[in-house]
This record gives sequence, C-alpha cells and structure tokens, in this order.
Amino acid sequence: MPQHKILMEHVMEPGTGKAVPLKRGQILRIEQLVGHQCADFNCFNLHDYKEYMHTGRTRHLHSLRPTKGAFLWSAPPRERQMMCVLEDTCGTNDAIYPRCTAFLYEYHYGLLVHTNCADMLAESIRAFGLTPDDVHDSLNWFVHTGIDASGNPFLAKNVAKKGDYVELLALMDVLAVPNVCGADVMATNDFEFKPLKLLVYEATDEDWAKVPEIRTYHNQRTPKDFKIKEIKPDRELRHDPHYKPEFTNVPIKVSEIEVGMDGSEMDMLRDLKKTGEYGETDGEVLRYIFFSWWIENFMHGPKHFKAS
Repeated sequence: MPQHKILMEHVMEPGTGKAVPLKRGQILRIEQLVGHQCADFNCFNLHDYKEYMHTGRTRHLHSLRPTKGAFLWSAPPRERQMMCVLEDTCGTNDAIYPRCTAFLYEYHYGLLVHTNCADMLAESIRAFGLTPDDVHDSLNWFVHTGIDASGNPFLAKNVAKKGDYVELLALMDVLAVPNVCGADVMATNDFEFKPLKLLVYEATDEDWAKVPEIRTYHNQRTPKDFKIKEIKPDRELRHDPHYKPEFTNVPIKVSEIEVGMDGSEMDMLRDLKKTGEYGETDGEVLRYIFFSWWIENFMHGPKHFKAS
C-alpha cells in the first residue's frame, strides 16, 4: 500500500479487542495474520455514542452477508451511513449471529468462565467511558454462515485465508471496535484462536471513488429533531405527568377508492380470489395484487417480497 500513509498498526491478540477512533476519511483494515479467524465489530459516532451501528438495518439493506460496497448504517432514528466496506477479499461476513457472551458458553457448554465477544467489546470501549450496556449487536467479519431448509441459522467452516482483509472507510468520525472473536468451541474460528492485524491510514481519491452514492434523507433524525434532547442522567424510569401523546398521522384515516375494471379484468380478479391466497373480498385481492406489482416495479432498495 505505498500510496497510503499508515497512521496506526496494531496486532489484536486472542482474547482482546481494540477501540480505534477514526476521523472521516480514514480507513480501518482488519487483516488475517494466520487465517480462519472471525472479528466481531461495533461502531459508534465519535461525538455522540447514542448513534451506533445497527446490524439489523445493515442486514436489511445489504443482505445477510454484507461485503464490498455495503454501508454500515446507524440505528433508528438516525439511520445514517457510518462506514463503507471498500474492500473485502474473503466475502463471507455475517449479519445473522449476535455476539457471543459469557451466558452463551454457560448455557450451551456449562462453562462458567470463557473468553467472549461481549466482554471483549465492553472492555475495549471502557477506554472511552462506555459500559457493557453500550455494546450492541456485532457485524461479524470473516464468518461463514447460512440458513438451512428449516429456517435455522448455521455456522460453517471458516474459509478466510492468511492475508485476507476488509477495509472500512469512515464516512463520519467514528469509534470503530473490532475484537478477536472468542469462540474456540464453535466452527466460527475453526475451533482455534488466531491474532488479527489492524491498520489505519488516510483514504486517497481513488478510495473515495469506490464509495457508492451517499444520499441524505428527510427522516434521518438527529437529537435536534427529538422532543427530548438531553440524555436521561439516571436509570430509574418515572412517568412524566406533563406527557401528552403526539403520534405521527393519528388519527389514521381510511378511504375507499373506486377502481374501474373491464370484464376480462374482473374475470382475472375472480380467478385470483378463488385461490384464497390473496384475500376474501374483491377489494382485498385487488389491494394485494396492486401493491405486489408496485413493489416489484417501483420500490427502491431490497424488496424482500415474493408474490404467491
């Protein structure tokens, strides 16, 4: 990487993690030194820890296996692009499984003490004043997973090789938190812990050219949009006697729309109605078919929908 100016180099030994502050335009590279090792990952807005990576939204928009070109999105109501996956030489990342925990090893194996990702992430972010409650669902780099015919997730053999890496470009100032996954009794790491290498360097114009279009949206909300703008300073919950509900679009109004159809269209509607798959009334069937067509032709982004 002669064109990059290296700002930090660190080897994460088994049982450890690292909280790495990154300025916008800096790249974090997570690299296999041996191979077959997962890296769990958290990410926070460096200036507002309440904005953090949301694996669920990332999974929704970029599949169960986010890879090159995917954004790492922050949790609702922020839902902003925090980082971008610039490079991914392995391509078996996982957005299904949650981080492993001490509870998990006790529950599954009866092990009262065991290294685990939740505790490593918590210990890493403690350097920045955060607590175990601030650890969130991880995105798991270099993990080979899938869904079986019964709909259950499974772990398969880790296929990451020595030298494989992911490169993550910070699109805002972030605290990036990788750790060496703590699962040595699962297939996650092929039943063995191995170190991982971290590099931080400045992005070049060539790197920025790889980033997909970054759009902004009206409903990407920040604290200035909140009715309560200050973070609650204590943990006990108390009812606000001055609270008055202000839900969006309430009361909901329902309108009936008359749709003109010719004879052949009505025949098709009746045939679909007879299948019993789309509704019991003409209106229910027509509504289902219309929105199925609309989703297929006009909805932006992943559809996650298949008409019967």
